[in-house]
Amino acid sequence: MPITKKYLKSNKVCKVTFKLEAEKVLKAKKVELLGSFNEWKPSKETTMRKLKDGSFTKTLDLSTASEYQFRYNVDGKAWVNESQSDNEVYNGFGAETNSVIVL
Repeated sequence: MPITKKYLKSNKVCKVTFKLEAEKVLKAKKVELLGSFNEWKPSKETTMRKLKDGSFTKTLDLSTASEYQFRYNVDGKAWVNESQSDNEVYNGFGAETNSVIVL
């Protein structure tokens, strides 16, 4: 499953694990998870970890009762949406959309 959500009882936080499958990235070296939760700025905290099977994963603590737009940036060249996101919205750049996660 590409996205898993684990709501924490003690906080208003959800641990969200994003996973981009290997067949969607075709031997990528680096994938960044960028979105409204980090102002679309690449950082060490949003660089995804590559797994042995070629997929990439990253877990973030996100505030609940919120919606976040996001996309995956592959090797700094290509943008990939999450096929299992909660929604998609037009992002204002041509015919492009952003994935949306609702918490």
